Amino acid sequence: MAKTNKTKRPQLIKQEEQIGDIEDLFSEEDTHKIRASLLEWYDKNQRDLPWRTSTKKSENGENVQEEEEEEKRAYGVWVSEVMLQQTRVQTVIDYYNRWMLKWPTLQHLSQASLEEVNEMWAGLGYYRRARFLLEGAKMIVAEGSEFPNTVFALRKVPGIGDYTAGAIASIAFKQVVPVVDGNVVRVLARLKAISANPKDKTTVKNFWKLAAQLVDPSRPGDFNQSLMELGATLCTPLNPNCTSCPVSSQCRALHNSRNDESVMVMDYPMKVVKAKQRNDFSTVSVVEISRSQDRSQQTKSNSRVLLIKRPDEGLLAGLWEFPCVTLDEEADLSMRRKLIDQLLKKSFKLNPPKNCNVISRELVGEFVHVFSHIRRKIYVELLVLHLKGGKHVLFEDDDINATDWKLLDSEAVSRMGLTSSVRKVYSMVQKFKQDRTSNNSVPLRKRPKCS
Repeated sequence: MAKTNKTKRPQLIKQEEQIGDIEDLFSEEDTHKIRASLLEWYDKNQRDLPWRTSTKKSENGENVQEEEEEEKRAYGVWVSEVMLQQTRVQTVIDYYNRWMLKWPTLQHLSQASLEEVNEMWAGLGYYRRARFLLEGAKMIVAEGSEFPNTVFALRKVPGIGDYTAGAIASIAFKQVVPVVDGNVVRVLARLKAISANPKDKTTVKNFWKLAAQLVDPSRPGDFNQSLMELGATLCTPLNPNCTSCPVSSQCRALHNSRNDESVMVMDYPMKVVKAKQRNDFSTVSVVEISRSQDRSQQTKSNSRVLLIKRPDEGLLAGLWEFPCVTLDEEADLSMRRKLIDQLLKKSFKLNPPKNCNVISRELVGEFVHVFSHIRRKIYVELLVLHLKGGKHVLFEDDDINATDWKLLDSEAVSRMGLTSSVRKVYSMVQKFKQDRTSNNSVPLRKRPKCS
C-alpha cells in the first residue's frame, strides 16, 4: 500500500519536478508491459456490469465479440457512458436496465418523446444528458445512416464529446483510439509522476497523447476499459491500493514515494480547487385546485395539483415542477407570497378574490438542495384554491398553452418522472397534510373530575 498518512509534510515537490517531462512518452518496453499487465488483470477482475462485454481470443487466435450486432453494442455503450457522467456506477445500473428494456435500440429511442425520456431519467440528475441522447437518436435515424463508427463522425452527434466518441469507437467498433476521463487522467498522472494541473488545456492534450500511445491495437476497447477500471477500483483519489496494482512496477509516483518521504502517490495529479457554489433561494407553491369550498371536505378525489413546464433552455430545461420563483437573496414570507401571486396571475390569470377563493394557505417548510454549482434554499407552501363558478380561464383561454401546464390528481403526480427536488417538495406537502389530518382526528382528553 502506498504511503498515505503522514502527520508532518515537508515542502512539496519543486515546480519543475511536479510538472515532469510530460512529452517524455512511455518507452516501448513499458508500453508492452502496461498493455499486457492491464489486460490480464482486467480479464480476471473486471466488474460484471450490464453494458460491458469483453473481446477475447478464440481457439484459433482470432478476436471474438460477445455481442452479435455492433450497432446494438454501440447504442448500449453510448447510453451507459452518458449515464455514468457525474453519476456512481451502482446508481446507473438500475437506470440502464430499465432504459434498455423500454428502448432496446436506437430506433426505439428515436420514437420517444422528451417527456417520456425525462420520466425515465428522473432522479439521475443532469437532465441535459437525457435530452442529448434523444436528440442524437432522432438525428441518426432521420439521416437514415448507420450508427457512426469513427470518432470524427461520432463528434457530430449532439452531446458526444471526445471521451464518449472514443469510448464508443473503441469498445463497439474496435477503433484504435484512446479515451481520457478523470480515472484515466489519474492513472496516467501517477504512471508518469505528472503533478501538473489536470484541467490545464496543454496538460489535457498531453494526457490524450499518452493514452493514445498505450492503446492496445488488438483489444482497444478492453484496454481503454481496463484503464478506467483501474482508476475506479485501485488507483483511487484517496488511499490507492498500490500493492494490488498490476502496473505498480511502471509507476513513477509509487517509485518517488518510496524514495522521498515528502512525496505521496496522492500528490499526482495536482488537486484542483473547485469553484465555490453560489447561493440562491426559491419559493415553491404547491397549488391545489379544489372542487369544494369547504376545507373539511378536501380529499384526493376532489382536488387537482397544478404543475408547470420549465422553459426549453437553461437549468432543468423542459422538466415539470410546481409554480416557483427563484430569488437572488433571502425574502420574507410576505414577499415570497407576493411573488407567487404575481406568477399565478400572469401565467394563469388566477386572481383571488376576483375569480377564485383561497381556501387555505400554509407554510409547509424549507430545505436545501445542492446542484453542481448552486446551493439553493427552497421554501415550500401549500395553496388551496377554489375556482368561482366551477370554470376558469385556466381551462379556456387560448393564450395559455395547455402543453405548458397540467392539472393532475395526487396519484398521477406520484407516478410522474419528477426531479429529486420537486419530488422532495411534494413529499413534504403530503407528509404535512397527513400530520395535519392525524392531529385533527385525535379526540381531546376529558378533563378529570374534581374530587
